[in-house]
Amino acid sequence: MMRKFLLLSSTIFSFAISSGASAQAPTKNIDANSCEIFENEDSCLHATKAIVVRGKALNDPIGDEAFNITSIEPNSQFRLENILRKTPSLQQFRASDARSANPTSQGVTLRGLSANAASRALVLLDGVPQSDPFGGWVAWPGYDALPIAKTRIKRGGGSGADGQGALAGTIELFSDAIGNALNVSAAYGSRNAFESKLSVGREVGQGQVTLSASYARGDGFIPIIEDQRGSIDRQAAYEQAGVALRFVAPLSKGTELQANIRAFTDDRERGFAFSENHNDGVDASIKLVNRDSDSLEFSALAYVQIRNFDASFGGGIPANRNSVNQVFEQFNVPSIGLGARIELRPNIGDIAELRIGGDWRRTVGETNERFFFRAGAPLRGRNAGGESDTYGIFSEISVNPIEKLVLTGGARVDFWTISDGFRREFELINPFPGAPRLDADFDNRSGTEFTGRGGFVYHINDKFSLKGAAYLGWRLPTLNELFRPFRVGPDATAANEFLEPEQSEGLDFGLNFDDDRHQIGITLFYNRLENAIANITLDSGPGLFPGVGFVSGAGLFAQRQNIDSVESQGIEFDAKFYLNDILSLGASYSYIDAHVNSSDDALAIDGLRPEQVANHYASGFISYDDDSGNALSLSATYLGARFEDDNNILSLSDSLKVDASAVLSITQNIAFNARIENIFDAQIEAAISSTGIIERAQPKTILVGLQLRL
Repeated sequence: MMRKFLLLSSTIFSFAISSGASAQAPTKNIDANSCEIFENEDSCLHATKAIVVRGKALNDPIGDEAFNITSIEPNSQFRLENILRKTPSLQQFRASDARSANPTSQGVTLRGLSANAASRALVLLDGVPQSDPFGGWVAWPGYDALPIAKTRIKRGGGSGADGQGALAGTIELFSDAIGNALNVSAAYGSRNAFESKLSVGREVGQGQVTLSASYARGDGFIPIIEDQRGSIDRQAAYEQAGVALRFVAPLSKGTELQANIRAFTDDRERGFAFSENHNDGVDASIKLVNRDSDSLEFSALAYVQIRNFDASFGGGIPANRNSVNQVFEQFNVPSIGLGARIELRPNIGDIAELRIGGDWRRTVGETNERFFFRAGAPLRGRNAGGESDTYGIFSEISVNPIEKLVLTGGARVDFWTISDGFRREFELINPFPGAPRLDADFDNRSGTEFTGRGGFVYHINDKFSLKGAAYLGWRLPTLNELFRPFRVGPDATAANEFLEPEQSEGLDFGLNFDDDRHQIGITLFYNRLENAIANITLDSGPGLFPGVGFVSGAGLFAQRQNIDSVESQGIEFDAKFYLNDILSLGASYSYIDAHVNSSDDALAIDGLRPEQVANHYASGFISYDDDSGNALSLSATYLGARFEDDNNILSLSDSLKVDASAVLSITQNIAFNARIENIFDAQIEAAISSTGIIERAQPKTILVGLQLRL
């Protein structure tokens, strides 16, 4: 795959260079940030004969003011996934990041609405859904190459116009247009880690081309904690790369074309033989945006996602961890996501905003596997997969009836289908290679989901405001949950083709204080995830179990099932203080009281906590950033204790992680950069097996390097 990736990268680079070389110089160069001197974007657009192209989406809806939204500024020193972790109540299924975690464990959710590793938050990049079409996880290394302008995290479900999948909230990523600029950085550090990034922008006529790329590798750390290691345990190496090309151009007054293509590749090992995994993808999208409020504002988007995944699994590890055998192999998991979305905003007056539109998303994928290894050779094979489609229409209206009050409400209806599902198992060796052991085709299914949201914000005065919201959301089971069994160590989990969609409901109520130097918010919330899809432990080995085959005496047998619900309630607190123009600090905290409701007494999980959900999340930071390009930051993140399993037997300890970063200008164009992750080398427990083996997240890591900015 690396060869294919390099070929695609060189093609994208060649296209960007040739476009830049043939470009006609614009009538006037305008820095991407120059519009800050104007009171609004429209003033900026008409202040000069040249058109400033920003590559933005439609303006934030006025109704968003009613919801609990946190905006995060980018920090190029840290990985995006680790920046997001500093948001209270935001949870990636495990504490380990994409340098050592299994990609299939990297779903994201909010407010404890979790029952397995699939995402319950809707992640969008410039409006395009980012969950893996087959498995629902998020390929975080795929964003390292992208210049991100900002990130908005909307807590609370029922996304309305954004599409299905926002059970717990929405995470919006927005690409940046860097103007005529060149930024290059490289850093080297702990365990032979090397990271480099490139972003180059060029104005092409009245448009903008931005090319960006990244590369990272490292020998990695040993995931298993020190006193449990055996001779099989070794460093978990990784190698990741990405490249992206973005083109934006005006077509007429207020109307803009935005085109994107990106590719990434991701190779990791999990710290012992037969634990390699590979993930790669190519995405492309095209969008038309009209932000001219004098006419019909609209956004029309079409996109394609191509993904492939493969992984090997080792098992049969004795207590002394001195031997391992290959037990399972996913040698090819291709998937495709297709979709389109249109949103219209008719001009209905100065005190109201109307949003209407529709969207469509299709996922197609399958898994190809070899299992039941003997003497290093697989005896059986499996092929499973299917398709799903969702079609949605939505309408949302927000009104500002009096100066201090904003009201918003909307609804959507979605039609879904799950089709062409199948699972095949067959012999791989003589005397009957290819002989079927299982040949199942599953009935097509379809349904309808009605969801919506509403809210208000009342400005008590120019500093204090009250806000409240209520919402309904839903999520279709992934093809992975429906059709693919999986193993983690000695434990095996069966798929379930009869899974029903998840639904969520929730309430928020908050008080905010905001002036020029201080931002403080406190929110109370209640959320309920119905038909929650969870990995339910049903039995223990040794034995043969339906859908997975043999499970050893050290393993557990589970199946994906819909349970009655997961309930979550709690409080969120955010505060930022700008001490002056260059120094700021902030603190965030969330308390989450989450528990499972199950009417099935045989499962014995009623009242227990969902897997990997902590009661307490907290973070804080202090940051220095001056006009000369110097920047310093120090942050701390606390993650409370939590359980690994649905029966709340396997416990993971709490942890406090402290990070720091620095950018120090050497000249006007050259800067020294450094970061230290986990300064005090805290043991951050990410997972624990049924036999008590503990896996940790990233230990103390130091990287230093240089940046070139032109």
